[in-house]
Amino acid sequence: MDDLPVATLDEVIDGYLRHVTIERGLSANTLAAYRRDLGRYAAWLAAAGIQRPEEISETQIGAFTRQLETLPEAGVTAKPLAATSVARIVSSVRGLHRFLAEEGTTATDAAREVRPPKLGMRLPKAITMAQMTTLLESTGGDDPIALRDRALLELLYATGARVSEVVALNVDDVGSDDDFVRVVGKGSKQRIVPVGSFARAALDTYLVRVRPLFSARGKATPALFLGLRGDRLSRQGAWLVIQSAAKRAGLETHISPHTFRHSFATHLITGGADVRVVQDLLGHASVTTTQIYTQVTADTLRDMYQTAHPRAR
Repeated sequence: MDDLPVATLDEVIDGYLRHVTIERGLSANTLAAYRRDLGRYAAWLAAAGIQRPEEISETQIGAFTRQLETLPEAGVTAKPLAATSVARIVSSVRGLHRFLAEEGTTATDAAREVRPPKLGMRLPKAITMAQMTTLLESTGGDDPIALRDRALLELLYATGARVSEVVALNVDDVGSDDDFVRVVGKGSKQRIVPVGSFARAALDTYLVRVRPLFSARGKATPALFLGLRGDRLSRQGAWLVIQSAAKRAGLETHISPHTFRHSFATHLITGGADVRVVQDLLGHASVTTTQIYTQVTADTLRDMYQTAHPRAR
C-alpha cells in the first residue's frame, strides 16, 4: 500500500467522471446523475470520517447502500428513494471502485461483492395506434406554430428518436431528397432512420413555410426546429408542445416524450418488424433492451385472447 498514489475522495471522483465521459461519451444529463450520486456517497463517507479511497472497506459500502433505503427522494421529503434510484446509486459506486482498482489507486475493488437491489421488469408505456392518430391530428391548423408542432410530433413518432435527439437535429440531418434522417444518439453514435410519408410531408411544409420565418427573427443557426425567436427549440419547449397536444386530444393517460418512442417500437413489433431491426432504429446497444417490447405485445395478445375467447377463463 505504501507505493499506491495518495488522492482525496473528491479528486478520485473527478478523475472517474472524466474517465467515463471520455470512454462512454455520456450525455450532460447522465454525467450530472453520476456526479449527484457520487457526491451523496462522498458526503456519507466524510460524515463517517473517511477521507481517502484506500480507507473504504466492503463493510462500509454495504452500510452506505443499506441506509439508502431510508433516504428521501430529492425534493420529496416523505417519499423514500425508489428501488431504481438505489440501484442507480449503487451502480455508480461500483463503477467508481472498479475504476480505482484498475487505476491502482486502491489495492482491491472494495465494491466487487456489493449488489444493487433487484428490480422488477418495468414495461414501457405505449398508447394505441388510434390514440396516437388522435394525438397527432389534434395538432392541426395553418398557423406557423401549429405547422412546426405537427412536424415535430410526426417526426418523433416516425423515428422513435429521443426528444433530446430530435431537438438536436440540424437541417442538414434531414435531407430534402430522401426519406431518412441522421440521428446522433448516446455516445455520439449516429444512426440512419427512415421517415414515413406523413412526417416527410409535415417536415417539408415546416421547412418551406415556417422555418425561414422563425429563422429571420434570430441569429443564424443550423437547428432544424426553431422557437419563435429563431433559436433552437429546447427540450422543455418540445415537452410543452407534447403536453399541449395531449390536452387537446383529450387523452386520459399520461403522455411524455418517451411515449412516442415506446409507441413507435411497440407498434412496429406488433406489425411484424424484426426485433433486431427495431434495435437498430432505436439505437439500443443491446437487443435485450429492445426485447422488452416483445413482452408488451405478448401481454396485449394475452389480454385480447382472455377477453375474446369463450373458454379462455
